[in-house]
Amino acid sequence: MPESLYALALLACPVGMGAMMWMMMRGSKTSTAEDNSHKQAELTALQAQIDQLQAQNRDDHRVPPRASDRA
Repeated sequence: MPESLYALALLACPVGMGAMMWMMMRGSKTSTAEDNSHKQAELTALQAQIDQLQAQNRDDHRVPPRASDRA
């Protein structure tokens, strides 16, 4: 009896991993055109946000003129 439990424990990991891989591969085939357009819109919005943050960062790091330069 204990030997069969050891065999079951040894097989649980590979069988579980195979089942998870199979389910993940099945789920990746359901991409639709609507999903792609949503992802593209999100990507565009994120790129605009990155551009805005980079412009703000450039403005924040400009060196203000020294007092001796103003006179």
